[in-house]
Amino acid sequence: MPKINMNLRQLKKKIKSINNVKKITHAMELVAAAKMKKSQLEAIESRPYQEMLEAVIKRISFVLKPEHSFLLKEGKNNQKLIILISTNKGLCGSFNHNLFNFLLKRLTLKEEGFITIGKKGTIFVNQIKRPLLADFSTKQSLLMVSAVIEMSLKKFFNDEVGEVLIAYNKFISVFRSEPTIERLLPIKKVEDSVKELGEDYLIEPAPEKIIDSLLKNFIETKLSQAIISSQAGEHSARMMAMKNATDNANELIYDLTLTSNKLRQEKITNELLDMITAKESVEIKN
Repeated sequence: MPKINMNLRQLKKKIKSINNVKKITHAMELVAAAKMKKSQLEAIESRPYQEMLEAVIKRISFVLKPEHSFLLKEGKNNQKLIILISTNKGLCGSFNHNLFNFLLKRLTLKEEGFITIGKKGTIFVNQIKRPLLADFSTKQSLLMVSAVIEMSLKKFFNDEVGEVLIAYNKFISVFRSEPTIERLLPIKKVEDSVKELGEDYLIEPAPEKIIDSLLKNFIETKLSQAIISSQAGEHSARMMAMKNATDNANELIYDLTLTSNKLRQEKITNELLDMITAKESVEIKN
């Protein structure tokens, strides 16, 4: 326990102040836990649709040709567009810090422009002095998916960028979120190991008539899933951070209470000694 240089009155005031902080952090922990459960449920419920759609894309990608959709064509330049998904608020531990460090280590940051979803990401982009093409930071991030995709498609179609990436914290569990970078555009062709899945896959009436809408739905779903996953990780991280803050407040209150008790005991002992000394002095005089 650290040495505390305070009198009894100051200690009581400090304990009361920490108690008030503890009530706040505990309330924030409960709110974050409720939001985390809701986001976690959304992430779990939306995952089967995303996985099924991705499986369909993998199966038909082998029989598709780049001329069927511009979303399949490789970009003509090295310019990258990164959709950075972060949080609007803090108090979530190292959640954003880990993602930003991951980006700095994995990317050259010389040929990248950014679209941000989350105010913390906007601050980060401004700090590293990279082009911020748009900021879609709102409380309802999922409502911005269509606008973000529309802007990304426009820049990709006009050959302003050759690749579109998503950078976000992928929700793994309550205790873990993993910084992740995934390619959104152009859509990857199927790997050689699963080519046989699409060899006899028939597309009717014609690939040109349905592929664009299918692929656009796919990338919108992928971005939505990334946002939901990031939100689940954010609320989990905030819940754990507030729990740690509450636990630390309890420990500090315990230490301060022990110190307060010691000071009170010392004060009582000193008063008793003064009384005994005064009594002995009176008896000696008599």
